[in-house]
Amino acid sequence: MKIILAKPRGFCAGVERAIRCVERAIELYGPPVYVLNAIVHNATVVQMLREKGAVFVRTLEDAPQSSHVLFSAHGVGPDYWEMARQQRLHIIDATCPLVSKVHREAKRFAELGYSIILVGEKGHDEVMGTAGWAGPDCQVVFTLADVAALKAADPQKVAYLTQTTLSVDDCEKVIAALHRRFPRIQGPPANDICYATQNRQRAVNELTLESDLVLVVGDPESANSKRLAEICRKKGEASYLISSFEMIQESWLKGIETVLVTSGASAPEFLVQGVVEHLKRQGPCSLEERVVAAENVHFRLPDSIR
Repeated sequence: MKIILAKPRGFCAGVERAIRCVERAIELYGPPVYVLNAIVHNATVVQMLREKGAVFVRTLEDAPQSSHVLFSAHGVGPDYWEMARQQRLHIIDATCPLVSKVHREAKRFAELGYSIILVGEKGHDEVMGTAGWAGPDCQVVFTLADVAALKAADPQKVAYLTQTTLSVDDCEKVIAALHRRFPRIQGPPANDICYATQNRQRAVNELTLESDLVLVVGDPESANSKRLAEICRKKGEASYLISSFEMIQESWLKGIETVLVTSGASAPEFLVQGVVEHLKRQGPCSLEERVVAAENVHFRLPDSIR
């Protein structure tokens, strides 16, 4: 068996920053520090931080007054900032800077009176946060059928934004449909889909052609991880999203000559290596790491904890 290890894979700069924010807050203030929702969408990472002293809460009311609370990499709407002020919470904003960029775009379009259409998954943490900045009339679409059902108070004054972790190809189709529906629609000055999402999708698009099976290491709650597996399935390739090597079924490997292994932007590298070691135990194999794109992006920590 041949194992192709895709690169880039795993942690993006926003995830690295968010995790470091939690660790640094614990170093500075001691445990517990509170985190609203999952800091990133990976259960293993959440558990590791919980063991260091992080307490994960679903609402701000669950955090004691005047405590230190982190907003996750997915970001939140302005209503959470107001609630935090009312409860005198010390907020550490671990929002990915690329998500914060979308928030600023949403706020700008809302202030200019545009009807805002947000391309993304309804109910996703990032989408709910961005929608908060876009205002109460924000409409969320994910499919071409969603676009067909849209209504706008003024079709001449419509703008769109996108979730940062969407499939590039699927998103382009939805945006094209939006342009057909609203010819004067405005968009962000630059693509909202983040560099890491695009690079990981590019890698599987290229390397899937050489493989018989694709294993994507990532959490089922991770949107970008799910996209990677979906892209491969749409190409007709056998592809599975797994949280660790323990999910690999023996039947998947029967008759397989080449396995492509990659991981979503919130998956730790040790989980990827666990998958590689498991495959090596199945019999003779070779391992080749294939670099499709170089990444050298790093985000500074918030001023409050740097």
